[in-house]
Amino acid sequence: MCAHRTPPSHRGARRPPLSRTPRRLRVAAACLPGLAAAAGLVLCAAGIDRTVGGGAGRSAAARPAAAHQAPRPVIVPRERWLGDASVTQAPTRYADRVSAVFVHHTDSPNGYDCADAPRIIQYLYTGQAGDRHWDDIGYNFLVDRCGTVYEGRAGGTARAVVGAHTQGFNVGTAGIAALGTFTAGAQVPRAMTDAIAAVAAWKLGLADIDPRAAVRLVSTNSLSRYRAGTSGTFTAVSGHTDGYWTACPGAALMARLPEIRQHAARLQGRR
Repeated sequence: MCAHRTPPSHRGARRPPLSRTPRRLRVAAACLPGLAAAAGLVLCAAGIDRTVGGGAGRSAAARPAAAHQAPRPVIVPRERWLGDASVTQAPTRYADRVSAVFVHHTDSPNGYDCADAPRIIQYLYTGQAGDRHWDDIGYNFLVDRCGTVYEGRAGGTARAVVGAHTQGFNVGTAGIAALGTFTAGAQVPRAMTDAIAAVAAWKLGLADIDPRAAVRLVSTNSLSRYRAGTSGTFTAVSGHTDGYWTACPGAALMARLPEIRQHAARLQGRR
């Protein structure tokens, strides 16, 4: 999801040593056939573009308090999962604000202990920033099945960090990834959807955006569903597949997006 010049492919991805992977994750991965096992432990396909969407290290302009600001959820800092896995990364890029949220799944096994979530996230990061030489984990936030929210990409949770999660639409958006695989028939835990709604309500509330509202975004890369320079209309809380040719975040999680939007709107104090 975060290649430097060209969009990455899951196929042919090298896997980090299994010794770094939680035992339950290794067992679950062993049940996946062939290349699916390698792909299942890497983020769902996306890609970044290098179009400038804000200067490195640039501070967002001061803004008045939003009329519908939701509370900031508890967010576990990235240091809790990063450990000694950090690699040299490019300077953080910032947009002016976050106008939309894209929801993802990590396409990894679901049957993990929530205590193992930090190690799973580190494993995903190592596969991208280490083996694949991406500049960081692509998602701005990750949520486990128990509803714990983790900071993903570096740069500050309250700032409009340009991520690497939705090809063409990384600038001015935030990526929230559900830890697991949520294709048709999968169970999506209520704690997870509530946490996704809480993050979306807070991030969008900083710009006073209703999670149910229509927003227009301009594509920065022709590898998305929209040619570079053209705009598309999205719901403020959308799925990865709305902007890119992918099944992510899975049919089961996509079906929960209307509920997530409504919950996020309530958290902002909207009717």
